[in-house]
Amino acid sequence: MKTEQIALSPLAPGAGLSLTVHRFGEAGARPRVYVQASLHADEIPGMIAAHHLRERLVALEAEGRIKGEIILVPFANPIGLAQRVLGDHIGRFNLADGLNFNRGYPYLVPKAAERIKGKLSADPDANVRLIREALRAELDAWETNNPAEVMKKALLTLAIEADIVLDLHCDSEAVEHLYTHTRSADEFAPLSALIGAQAYLLADESGDDPFDEACSRPWGELADRFPDHPIPFSCHSTTLEFRGERDVSHELGRRDAASLIAYMTLRGVVAGDAPQIPAPHCRPTPLAASEPAPAPATGIVVFLAQIGDHVKAGDVIADIVDPQTGTVTQAKSPCEGVVFARIAQRFVTKGARLAKVAGTTAQRTGKLLSA
Repeated sequence: MKTEQIALSPLAPGAGLSLTVHRFGEAGARPRVYVQASLHADEIPGMIAAHHLRERLVALEAEGRIKGEIILVPFANPIGLAQRVLGDHIGRFNLADGLNFNRGYPYLVPKAAERIKGKLSADPDANVRLIREALRAELDAWETNNPAEVMKKALLTLAIEADIVLDLHCDSEAVEHLYTHTRSADEFAPLSALIGAQAYLLADESGDDPFDEACSRPWGELADRFPDHPIPFSCHSTTLEFRGERDVSHELGRRDAASLIAYMTLRGVVAGDAPQIPAPHCRPTPLAASEPAPAPATGIVVFLAQIGDHVKAGDVIADIVDPQTGTVTQAKSPCEGVVFARIAQRFVTKGARLAKVAGTTAQRTGKLLSA
């Protein structure tokens, strides 16, 4: 393992920040896998998984079993790790401007397309190299304006040339689930089964430019722009949601790390016998079919549906109790599917999102992710 520190912009004079990066295998070896944890810095399950993943990778490297290159960032957001408001950890949004740390990554396609126009050939491998160089050049040219953008640029620079990108997150209260590009559905089907995902959500574009799509979207869109040239989809990226914020234990961290190692073994990054893939708990469904269940009133939330439950449209998900009048209003599922996530708060205002249900029929358009 080789460890480096990447200096970031200070938040104030003397308040320096840095990213810790662990590298395994030989630089430049393929497949290259990039793994980062807790881009939302208050989502700790990915961080404990990264801790146990590092332990496993150190041992595997000592055994000579790392055949590709693995880049691991054990905590991807030192800005968010340091944010506290009246004792509460605020790691999802940047307190400087209110922006989500997993939104607003640069959309590199238009200018990268200009760079490669007239240079593509009939050689798919050469086209992949050309596109990676173009994406990296455009990323290098991004003029950042604040510490959060400097951090985003550093993270994307580490990931932009990877074959596989694994971004480790969690939800408030949730079962295992994952998000990925539609063209990566087959690539991550074994990983979905390995982590025991109960929702597998696909989109070509989910809105607001999250990290995983900044890595993967260019490949599909450039292939569509230049259909006369072979352009393989060469960066499969996924956001893995390891349950809920409080699901932090060594047992779960070891289990998640073991799933990641099994997947890397299957993909030839780690040498070893091919793992046995369990039967999947779910099949891929469109992210546009995932429906939020809003609160129909203000009051106390009493959930009747548990995470992982299969519900039908109109089934009651929660009671909303008005503490002043005693009125009970029922919050109902907007569609049939699996309740894969719900909020941790137990008092809400009318219209607040209570839960997410993974349906099968795409009905939503526009921005598909929560704030």
